Amino acid sequence: MTAESSIMMVSHGLYGTLWMLSCFGLFLSEDLQFSGPANGAVGGSVVFAPDNPPSTSINIVQWQFGSTLILIAQSDSTTIVPEYSDRVSFDINTLALELWNLRLNDSGIYRLTVVPSAGGQLTGETSLQVFEIITNVRLISPEESLIEGESSANISSEGTGSITSVQWMKDNSPLSPSNSIIFSSDNRSVSISPVQRSDSGEYQCTYRNPISSETATLSLIINYGPEEVSIKGEDVVDLGARVSLSCSANSKPAASFSWKINGTDTDVTTDTFIIDYTDFTHSGEYICTAWNSVTKRNATQKHALLVKVGGGGGGGGLSSGAIAGIVIGVLVAVAGICGLTVYLIKTKKISKINLRQNGPARGAAQSRQEPDLNYADISHFQKASGERVNLGNKSEFSTEYADVKHGGKSRAPPPPYGSQVRK
Repeated sequence: MTAESSIMMVSHGLYGTLWMLSCFGLFLSEDLQFSGPANGAVGGSVVFAPDNPPSTSINIVQWQFGSTLILIAQSDSTTIVPEYSDRVSFDINTLALELWNLRLNDSGIYRLTVVPSAGGQLTGETSLQVFEIITNVRLISPEESLIEGESSANISSEGTGSITSVQWMKDNSPLSPSNSIIFSSDNRSVSISPVQRSDSGEYQCTYRNPISSETATLSLIINYGPEEVSIKGEDVVDLGARVSLSCSANSKPAASFSWKINGTDTDVTTDTFIIDYTDFTHSGEYICTAWNSVTKRNATQKHALLVKVGGGGGGGGLSSGAIAGIVIGVLVAVAGICGLTVYLIKTKKISKINLRQNGPARGAAQSRQEPDLNYADISHFQKASGERVNLGNKSEFSTEYADVKHGGKSRAPPPPYGSQVRK
């Protein structure tokens, strides 16, 4: 008789015994409790054991998977069916069944039946779920560069193993759906359209099952700008001063820069424009242009610079040297005017100038006036011999006047001297 046939005979006998106990001894039955469903990995092992094994001696113990018998044990022997002979072990004291080298088809219901020596029947069930370990999880990102407001991004995931759940995170926080973020029905891919700069960051996708998990990460870069271009530096500087103008822009990736002075291109291609020694040709309008090679966008900013003598810091005041020069110039001018005035007075040109300034009107008015008369007292005239002129009776003084004119001819020649002297 083969081992298999003997097992079948024992099994039939036990089944008969268990059937009778179930029919006539139900009042003695109580359930065997298990802590909960068991989970196992392919190739791994699992142990089934009741939480409340009977305290009395046992006549018969039976483990089965679904309707398939695994083993039958008595107090002095254990018989395992050939299908499980190299995969199970049994502890008669704890009634624990250990199953190793697990397979996916080992998933299901496992039932324990115990017949104590005191009679009755005890039963209990537990379940097993076997999973493949999750491996090779990765994320697939768009190959093209993503530009804010223009591009769409689709991130998909893949991996091997028994996957029961998929979780998405961004920068270690849960990623939730929104108007621009949409998940696929199996939750294994996410679409973002259109992308914004706030979508930049590290995305994590985790595949899970009860016995394993694996996470893949992906950094998403959203390109934008340039924008908010600004120039920092002096507005007004002294002649000969050193000038440094710094240009900045908000851009991803970082912008490149170029400069113009008064509309003319320069060879400066950095964010800083430096003039070691300024002259007046450096005054004018400086234009900084920021360029993003990915977005193909540019933005500009203007800055006015004034180079002046003593004008550093925007104060606008004159230096002491300039003030001294102005004072000297004024003094020289005043001295020149004074010298010219003296010269004109000495050369009698001022009166002529005044006459010219008064004009013909004043001359005409004078011509219409009566001629000016000048009078002289001749009572004190002397003769050529030195004697006084006797004008007659000294008790009778009288004064004789002669009409004397300037700048013109007399109407009549003056009378002879003798005619005016009384003899």
